[in-house]
Parts: sequence; structure tokens; C-alpha cells
Amino acid sequence: MRTLSIAARCLVVLFVLFFALAGYLFARVAGHGRSERDRDALRGRVLARALERLGATFVKLGQIAATRPDVFPPGITTALARLHDAVPPAAFEEVERVLAKELPPERRARLRSIEPVPVAAASVAQVHRGVLDDGSVVAIKVQRLRAEAQIERDLAIFGVGARLVDRLPRMRWVSLPGMVERFAAALRAQLDFGLEASNNRRLAKNFAGDARVRVPDLHDDLCTRRVLTMEFIDGVKPTEVTEGREELALAGLRCIAQMVFLDGFVHADMHPGNLLLSRDGHVVLIDLGLVAEIPEPMRKAWVETFVAVAACDGVRAAQGFYEYAPTVGDDTDYDAFEADVIAHLDDLKGRPLADLEVTGAVGGAMAILRKHHVQVDPSFTVVQLAMLVAEGVGKQLDPSLDVLACVAPYLAQASAMWTTGAAPRRKAPGRAS
Repeated sequence: MRTLSIAARCLVVLFVLFFALAGYLFARVAGHGRSERDRDALRGRVLARALERLGATFVKLGQIAATRPDVFPPGITTALARLHDAVPPAAFEEVERVLAKELPPERRARLRSIEPVPVAAASVAQVHRGVLDDGSVVAIKVQRLRAEAQIERDLAIFGVGARLVDRLPRMRWVSLPGMVERFAAALRAQLDFGLEASNNRRLAKNFAGDARVRVPDLHDDLCTRRVLTMEFIDGVKPTEVTEGREELALAGLRCIAQMVFLDGFVHADMHPGNLLLSRDGHVVLIDLGLVAEIPEPMRKAWVETFVAVAACDGVRAAQGFYEYAPTVGDDTDYDAFEADVIAHLDDLKGRPLADLEVTGAVGGAMAILRKHHVQVDPSFTVVQLAMLVAEGVGKQLDPSLDVLACVAPYLAQASAMWTTGAAPRRKAPGRAS
């Protein structure tokens, strides 16, 4: 029966992808996508629509792909980023069925009311506003009824597809089977809300000494593997803040810098929608199901590489990316790769300090890595994305914000903390030490 289900699902996937390809080709014939940038944007839009039609697993795949600027060009990642908050909700009847199954009657009775229309809907779950018997206003995150069965079936298809694509010589540098394995592990972790609750508690502990940063408080008796009940945050998105913008910009940036450089425990689904600014003046991290922990042996390499990029030191940056890359293409020419990194960072050196941005430095480096088939450690891409979000949010709140100056103390502290680490996976050609 499972085999028939997987076979039927394969046909559906092929059907959707075929019509997506046909739509893309029709758009090209109609004159869209004349420039490379426009073609990438068109591909991204077509792909996002197809993934949305295919459901939870594919939406999550698109969300993660949106965080991989080392693999996909900006036009595609930008289009896929909309999948973070543009997923149609499930019917409220399905939500009620999950609640009835997960919560014993005496606990379910604590939920005095639940608003049928969700305040947010994602690929695996959706969030409803509710009120408890003590009057507390809560956010109730409920897993989609058929999410687990759908995801396991789709992951089986992904595994087969990844092994087939990996046989293509030009795709081996991507290490697709390994990426699918990590994706599967991350997605299965998101199906267990107990892990998200654990992430919540750990981040709360990490920021216990910061008066401006917090996470929602949990109602532990109303949390299960498929239901998570927490305080409802009365907050706004960064773009909606009108007062105290400069202070909040600093608080948000310092929050992400601490996660990235000091704690090594990073919100891995970082986008502006998951960073709320509460009405009482706090930066609040939400949706903590997907986190990345940078292994301690890799923290020294990460910090040194980021310092090299920030200092516009192309030789050291190229060396760091290359020596710690999980895979490097068979056709990679190190000298050409190094020359491109040096040229990119040298171009940044000539700009006024106030004009230097993490987005430009890291985004350009990612394009070079794609060009030369040098993969980036997945944990690095998560922290790079977090820094890009930090800069984007910070600049929205305070256009004069100097990101590099703000993170410099965290980099200095991290450099002092992480003095030893893992040996490089390979040596850059011509470098014996």
C-alpha cells in the first residue's frame, strides 16, 4: 500500500513540475526573462508556485532553499522567500481534531476560546489566538493533521531523486544526498514540538541577562508533540515601528550577533516575520522549531572566515571557504576562485566605510562560491542568513546603523573564545600551513 501511495505521489509531483516547466517556457516565448536576472526571478516565481501546490514538504524545501545563496542565485532565493508566510491555512475542523487527540479533556477545557482564523499559517503548522480559563491570551501552534504522513512519503521520494541527480558529474559538488539527509532530519525535528519547546527554553536561558531580548513564555501543561501553547506576543514587524527605532535596531542586531558569534545556537528560520518587536519594547524571537548549532570545533573556522570577509582580506577569505568546504567541484580552479574573491573584496575596500554592508560582502562571496563549485558548510549559511536579516532589519529601523561596528565587539570576544578548532578538510593549493 505504501508503495502505491509513493508511486501515486510521484505522478502528482511529475504532473505539477511538468506544467510548471511548460508555464516557464510559455513565459519565455512571450518575451519574459530577457536578462539573466529576470530569468532567475521568473524561475523563482514559477518554482515557488509549484512548491506551494505540492504541499508541506515542498514548501519547507523552498523555504530552506531560500536560505542557500551559495547554491541558488538571488532571483530564485528572493522568490522562494515568500513561502515563509504565504501558505494557505488548514480548515479549523482539522485543528479541532488535533487538539482533541493531543490534549486530555481536562487540559482541553483550559482553552476557553480559540479564534477559527489563524494569525499565521506555515507548511507544518498554523497558529491560532486563544484565551485560557485564567484569562491569559495565548498563541496555540497546531500541527497540520496529515503533515507527518505527507512529509514521510515525500522524503522517500526526495531520497531517491537525490541519489539519481547526484550521478550527474556537474551536480556532485552540491552533495545533494547529504543535503536531503540534513533536510529530512530538520523537517522531522520540526514535527516534534517538544524539541521546539526545548529550543525555546535554551534561548530564554541564553538571553536571560539581556533586558531587551526574550522569547514567548510556554504553558507547559498545554504543550505536546503536536501542540504548542505560549503567550501571545502583542508585537509588530520591524517595518511598522514608529518610536525608538534606533535603540531597537541595536537590540535586534546585538541579539543576532550573540547567537551567531558567542552562543553558536542560531534561529535557523530567520526572516523578518520571525523577529517581532513587542509593544513593551522587547525584541522577541518566535517560531523556534528550526535551529542550527554550530559545532564547537567549527566555530574558530567560521569566525576567522567572517573576519576575513569583513576585513576585505580576499586571500584569507578564499582560503577559509575552500579549506572547510564539505565538497569542492572536480573542475574547481583554486587560483581563479581566489582571484575572484580577492577582486570582489578589493572592490569593497574602495568604498566609504558607511557604505559597506554585510549583504554586499556576503552576497557577492556566495555568487563566487556558486560559480566555482565550492560548497559552504550548512551551519555557515544559516549564520550568514541571520546576519543578512540583522542588517536588513537594522537598516529599516535606522538607515545610519553601522553593522560592522556593532558586531565588532562580538567578533573580538568570539576570537578570544574559540582559539582551537577542527583541522581543515583540505589545504588550499600552494599552502602548506
